[in-house]
Amino acid sequence: MSTQPSQRGLTWFQALVGQGEAVAGLPASLRVADLELAGRPARWLAVVADAENPFPRARQGEVGLLEGWGLARAIQQAIAEDAGAQVKRTLIALVDVPSQAYGRREEAYGIHQALAGAAGAYAEARLAGHPVLGLLVGKAMSGGFLAHGYQANRLLALRDPQVQVHAMGKASAARVTLRSVEELERLAADIPPMAYDLDSYASLGLLWRQLEVAQPDQPSTGDLEQVRQALAEAQADVLASGTTDLKLRLDGANRAASRAVRERLRAGWSA
Repeated sequence: MSTQPSQRGLTWFQALVGQGEAVAGLPASLRVADLELAGRPARWLAVVADAENPFPRARQGEVGLLEGWGLARAIQQAIAEDAGAQVKRTLIALVDVPSQAYGRREEAYGIHQALAGAAGAYAEARLAGHPVLGLLVGKAMSGGFLAHGYQANRLLALRDPQVQVHAMGKASAARVTLRSVEELERLAADIPPMAYDLDSYASLGLLWRQLEVAQPDQPSTGDLEQVRQALAEAQADVLASGTTDLKLRLDGANRAASRAVRERLRAGWSA
């Protein structure tokens, strides 16, 4: 595990939401604040590294027990407060998570429930009419990404080598599959779901847009303007669609088999 945790999630949160109204009562590994996006109320959420986290396995920006329940709390709060509102807050997940927090204490205390609580809250918000956006600024790995960001109506990503998406890190995947990292990389060239790069991920229909920024580690004024504009367009696209589901993800170039399976299931169900 790297001794230098990524700071991208925190950097982009501070740059995009620095003037927002912070939400109190959450663990130090979460940043949550309310700040409008294109004239609409929005709640921005990020998981960040915390060297003092009481759970050592969650000190590098992983999504652990505190982070899962904290995200669920912040999202459920927004759902409850906006229940009778005509305009419901957009939820924007800034994603830079190297994984879920792997540890015996996490397993004993039910990390599966904590992460399910976060993912379920995002899904509940989406189905309740809150536009949910995810912006990948760093790694989006394993259960950390499933809990924080994957339920978004629209996923956007910075086009940069440090932005990677996968079920697990390369070293872990190599151990599980009894292959070397080099062998996995060769397989990934022909099998998009095994790859980590954004083009392969986008081919699965999961990315709405990739963003070319000049300074992904320290965003410039131009970078921030571009990202805000892209998020505003994603928000508008969600609202214009009139839907709360994720069916558009099936439109990817490599999702033909998924579409065929669903059609056969529908046919069999209706037979």
